[in-house]
Amino acid sequence: MNTETINNIKMIAETARDFAEKNIRPNIMEWDESQTFPKDLFHQLGEMGFMGIVIPEQYGGSGLGYHEYVAILDEISQVDPSIGLSVAAHNSLCTNHIYEFGNEEQRNKWLPQLASGKVIGAWGLTEHNTGSDSGGMSTTAVKDGDEWVINGAKNFITHAISGDIAVVMTRTGEKGAKNNSTAFVLEKGMAGFTSGKKENKLGMRASETAELIFDNVRVPDSYRLGEVGEGFKQAMKILDGGRISIAALSLGTARGAYKAALKYAKERHQFGKSIASFQAINFMLADMATEIDASELLIQRASTLKNAKQKMTREGAMAKLYASEACVRISNNAVQIFGGYGYTKDFPAEKFYRDSKLCTIGEGTSEIQRLVIGRDITQ
Repeated sequence: MNTETINNIKMIAETARDFAEKNIRPNIMEWDESQTFPKDLFHQLGEMGFMGIVIPEQYGGSGLGYHEYVAILDEISQVDPSIGLSVAAHNSLCTNHIYEFGNEEQRNKWLPQLASGKVIGAWGLTEHNTGSDSGGMSTTAVKDGDEWVINGAKNFITHAISGDIAVVMTRTGEKGAKNNSTAFVLEKGMAGFTSGKKENKLGMRASETAELIFDNVRVPDSYRLGEVGEGFKQAMKILDGGRISIAALSLGTARGAYKAALKYAKERHQFGKSIASFQAINFMLADMATEIDASELLIQRASTLKNAKQKMTREGAMAKLYASEACVRISNNAVQIFGGYGYTKDFPAEKFYRDSKLCTIGEGTSEIQRLVIGRDITQ
């Protein structure tokens, strides 16, 4: 990257940091305790250009690249990972799916609304009985004239209740068959399209997670994304980019936990000196800082390939795997450094610890990332 690009990324990161400090930090624990999804905040994020980050300006987006996207997610997640998660899901899943696989009419219809933040996006792939085995999903779409009739349910869906538009993967062929999935855009208000149980989660509690339910939902064929049977392939390509999102979320969460622990370790004195000067704590901090830098480098490599529209399945999986696992270790160590205070809600460590675990599960578990990497290196 040239100097101009680097300076631009720094400026964007600073803008995101200032926004998060002013609009997010004062509300962190209130939103967490009440499990409030602050929808108005996302309208504000849209005004900042953070709800259509990689979407071209002609569709109302910011027209930025993945390095800028990572910087924004990093800064927001350092303050509140749950808000970072929702920004990531809106940008990389729903909005990006429509951009990548929608036709011009569909892009012009939905992207400006999504990029503005006035409309919140959801993305439905996971079901109660199909997580990683999404090829065996039960949600079906059956053609009826110029419409499709969709039945089934999705769970663990970000913004399932508050979302206005959802990209949903359905089964249009036999279970287990190849090319048996098709993607559709559904809008809130369609008859039979409702939301269900909201999950009571360990962490990421300000990011809404719930069911999507489809009861004979009639969807025009013009709301179909791409060709019939391409839905699963589309989803896998979207998840390639989504891995950068969760890796960036992991990076921000880890950095937030590390900064809090470092500050505390410098201020906390025992036996006449700061605990940061004790070798046990010092080495712990050294490992945390090293893992954060390693995560960032893996993410930047994947982002460079993504910007160049090159294949980055392995690189994205490596970044997501390493950054998410490191995030959990770093957040765990942050609690340890805080000691008893780390176990209380008066200090930030416990929330980073609770939030961190989702990063190793969402958008492909660590085991799935290893499967993706392993298959790629042995081909």
